[in-house]
Amino acid sequence: MSSRIAVFPGSFDPLTLGHVDIIQRALPLFEKLIIAIGVNSDKQSMFSLEDRINAIQQTFSTETKIEVKFYSGLTVDFCKEVKADFLVRGLRNPADFEFEKAIAHTNRTLSEIETVFLLTSSGKSFISSSIVRELLKHKGNVTKFVPQAVLELQPQ
Repeated sequence: MSSRIAVFPGSFDPLTLGHVDIIQRALPLFEKLIIAIGVNSDKQSMFSLEDRINAIQQTFSTETKIEVKFYSGLTVDFCKEVKADFLVRGLRNPADFEFEKAIAHTNRTLSEIETVFLLTSSGKSFISSSIVRELLKHKGNVTKFVPQAVLELQPQ
């Protein structure tokens, strides 16, 4: 029997309370959850890869089932590499579902990976990394949107 390893991919630029919500709710479902930071060389990140890894590790420092890794290339290839059979994706709204459904079908066609969708808790469904980055860019208060470890980071 294979172990129940899942990958939760994203840029996590930065980690938000929405991400934290999905991670906490995915943990009971799997033996191991790999939080996989995708590296996109075409995209300028607000926070360094090292800062994003550290923020996730600090936020989940007491959780032994979590590993944080980074990858480039196709997510399905990374899943094969780490022997994961599941992808975890968070859904905030119907538009997320339509977008994620197309990706899930593509991934399923390319590999045997199964995508598990989790709805964000109602109080977190409006939070996105894009909104947080915009607030940070304009010196807005993000305390209600990100974990403590992110508040300590300095944008690049």
